Formats: sequence, structure tokens, C-alpha cells
Amino acid sequence: MSTKAGLRPWLSATRCMRRSQLLVLQHKRNVFTSSDQPFPLQSPDDWQLLQDRRIRFKMLIDLFSKHGSNVTRDNTFQPHHQLHRPLAPSEATLSALIAAGAHFGHAKSLLNPNFMPYAYGVRAGITIIDLDSTLPLLRRAANLTRAVVARDGTVVFVGTRPDLRAVVRKAAERIGPQAFHVGERWLPGTLTNKLQLFGSDVTKGQRVTPDLAIFLNPLANIHAIRECAIQHIPTIGIVDSNVDPRVVMYAIPANDESPRAAELIAGVLSIAGREGRVLRDREEQSKELRQSRYMRAKERGTTRYVTDSN
Repeated sequence: MSTKAGLRPWLSATRCMRRSQLLVLQHKRNVFTSSDQPFPLQSPDDWQLLQDRRIRFKMLIDLFSKHGSNVTRDNTFQPHHQLHRPLAPSEATLSALIAAGAHFGHAKSLLNPNFMPYAYGVRAGITIIDLDSTLPLLRRAANLTRAVVARDGTVVFVGTRPDLRAVVRKAAERIGPQAFHVGERWLPGTLTNKLQLFGSDVTKGQRVTPDLAIFLNPLANIHAIRECAIQHIPTIGIVDSNVDPRVVMYAIPANDESPRAAELIAGVLSIAGREGRVLRDREEQSKELRQSRYMRAKERGTTRYVTDSN
């Protein structure tokens, strides 16, 4: 009897727990409007009250959204924007270079003496690059790229590290058929021994020698820079604090080991090249228009007037 008496409270407790679990399951099947309303929607008046609350809440959102922030994912800086949506040369700023980590150089002991004019100072044993000199040099390189493409020149982007292959590919695709990229390995003799590498038919029928070469890691492609110097091809390169800026013709002092800095600089130069291609297309269209006007005027016998007016 004592055992049954001891089990009765436990049995009654388990029965109460089962009933409470059933009540919880029944309440979960109902719909609640908010935490402050403990009862489910059971009547049409409750549904009408719910709709009124939703309308008032929407009115509050429409009222205060005009005074809130308009910052979204699309109009703010994102790390992948430098690769897929790069900045134009006129939009490049010091803050963008700092965000990309372009101001970090190598250790102070690795500083090249010829890099001193582009060094801002030393912080924690690391050379800090002066971005006040980087930005105008970047814009100068962008102007050169725009001018080369506008005059029907070809550009080649060279980045032989694995993290730079997508960068050079995107930059070349952005300019169009006048741009090429080297992402794996620069084959020695590509410019100086092109007749044996490509053949006489290819060298005669196609333009093998580029008009501009852009190096994202020039120290690893010093043999390619030598070939460009032999062929009198202008070169643009990202020069770090351990590199002599004189190895390339147009140096851009920045961190050459940062993929984000390479994406930013290559994107700016590719956008400049695309602007040059647009200028060239406009010039060709205007040239065709002038030619058509000249032919029409020649048929009418007023050639002198058209040539004088143009």
C-alpha cells in the first residue's frame, strides 16, 4: 500500500503533464497576431482588427522611411565590387585605396632606396606607402590606357599569381577585343622570339606585339618587362616598397601582394580602356558620317563646300 501511495502523486503529475502538452499542441495550431494578444483569431472582428493593425503599421513605415537611412547593399562598398563593378578613373579616391590596403608596404629592412619618394613613413616596422602620390600616378596610367585604346592600340594585362588570374581576365574582357591577359606564365621569348614561337603567318596576319603592357606583379615577371623594354613597349606596373620604381615606365606605388588593391587598380585601368574604346567608336562613326556627306555632296557637285565646312 505504501508503494501505491508513493506512486499516486507521480501518476497524477504525469497525467497533468500530458494534458498540458496536448493544450500546447492545440494552441500551436492557432494563429496569433502578436505576443501581446494571448488569444487566437476566432471571429471576423478579430481578423478585421488584424487588418487595421497591418494598415497602420504600413502607414508608419511609409511615413518614417523618408527620414531614415537609404544605405543598401548596392550603394555601399562591398569587397566584390572592385572585381565586378570597378571604379572609373574620376571616381578613384584615397579612401578606396586605403580600403583596399594599397598603403601597406614591406618591412623597413626591405625598402628599396629608389622607393623613398613614395614612402610616407614606417609603422610597426612596416613601410607605409604615400597614397597622395599613388592616386595621381594611377590617374596618369589611366589616361595612358585610354589614349592607347582610343588610337586602336592593344593592351595586355599580366598577373601570374593564382589570385590575379580572375582579375586580369575580367580586366581584359571589360575592354574588349583590343585587350589580352596572361594569367599563367609568361613564356620567355614571347616578344623577342615571336617569329619562332608563333610562325611567320601569324606574325604577318595578326598583331602579336602589344602597344601597352600592365603588370600587376612586376617583380615575378621581370623577364617580361625586359622583353617589353627591348621592343620599346610602354609598361605600367604596381610597384611595392621592395621594388625599384624604374623597372617600369609608369609606376603605381601600391601593395602588390593585396588582391583587393590589384582588383582596384586593374579595374580603374580597364574602365579607362573601355572609355577609350567608346571614344574610338564615336570617332569612327563621325568619320563615316563625314564620308557619307562627302559622297553625297560629290554627287551633287558641291564637294568644295562640304570639305570647307568640315
